[in-house]
Amino acid sequence: MQTAHRFTNLPPYTPIEPFEVLSVRLGRSPEAIVKLDANENPYGPSPLVRSALANLEFPHIYPDPESRILRAALAEFTGVPTENLMAGSGADELIDLLLRVMLEKDDLVINCPPTFGMYPFDTQLNAGSVIDIPRRADFSLDITAIRAAVATRRPRVLFVTAPNNPDGRFPIQDEIKALLELPVMVVIDEAYIEFCDDGGRLGEKKTHLHETLHRDNLVVLRTFSKWAGLAGLRVGYGAFPAWMMPVLWKAKQPYNVNVAASTAALVSLHDLDYLSTVVELLKSERLRLYTHLSRVPFLHPFPSQANFILCRVLKPLTAVEIKSSLMAQGILVRHYNTPLLQDYIRVSVGKPEHTDVLISALLELSHDKGME
Repeated sequence: MQTAHRFTNLPPYTPIEPFEVLSVRLGRSPEAIVKLDANENPYGPSPLVRSALANLEFPHIYPDPESRILRAALAEFTGVPTENLMAGSGADELIDLLLRVMLEKDDLVINCPPTFGMYPFDTQLNAGSVIDIPRRADFSLDITAIRAAVATRRPRVLFVTAPNNPDGRFPIQDEIKALLELPVMVVIDEAYIEFCDDGGRLGEKKTHLHETLHRDNLVVLRTFSKWAGLAGLRVGYGAFPAWMMPVLWKAKQPYNVNVAASTAALVSLHDLDYLSTVVELLKSERLRLYTHLSRVPFLHPFPSQANFILCRVLKPLTAVEIKSSLMAQGILVRHYNTPLLQDYIRVSVGKPEHTDVLISALLELSHDKGME
């Protein structure tokens, strides 16, 4: 039996593997693995979340298809009305849902690589075509090229991540303003916004959530995966213009946010003091990690506003060589070797002890290569 031909050549998205898989592969217990490859929160969720999950009252009952209690809490947290909010199984589900309702066959979507790989993946999954407009050398957006593409090719959607993954750069306000003036649906993915400097508490000063109430061409997506430590439970949310909500409700899966994820997100929103403290710990450790990485002779780190740091690898070493050397010691980082990111590694911000183990291993490698 044949599959639909449009999926035959669909490039797969390569996900990061969890501890239970890595433990078998590396022959190490999870406690002996320093996992800095997926931008996860090493502190995990609020202790109140663990307690709530242990005492779920109705796990045998289907969840609310409209996530009403969670959306009400999100409205209080964000200041965006409930009717403009939708929860999802991670922001990933909402990316797919948005493209499902926006795209007809061969409609165009602007992607600004290097960036999050789910944008082109979901575009092609939903029968769209991708226009890649590469970022400049400093990872800023090529606004001139974007304007030209919008004018000549009439794309339906444009994705921009704030801060961007994998480099951690936050787009300047003029860039966002220029995009919002274009006749295209702009989707701002704020997966890491809580980690921005001078962003106020949990990114409240830099978010564009509230602008969705006044602009028909803006969607803003956020997630609990990073700041709240709920990556394994998959829960995110988005703010959408009012005209889009009816069709989104029709198109989404009916029980998309399970009861455990919904409970964990709700409890997180009631423990913001704890989570704010964790975010500040990670921001502080980001600065410390950047300082130490800057002293490694074969790495050039880039300043970041997220919970990770991108580094260019300097010769004679390669990104693959560094990744392999670290993996042999149970330390996991992400590596890139693509036309736009030739020989780069990305390091998630961990706890201080994770930084210490990583830097020790990198300096040892530097010594072995005679690069001190």
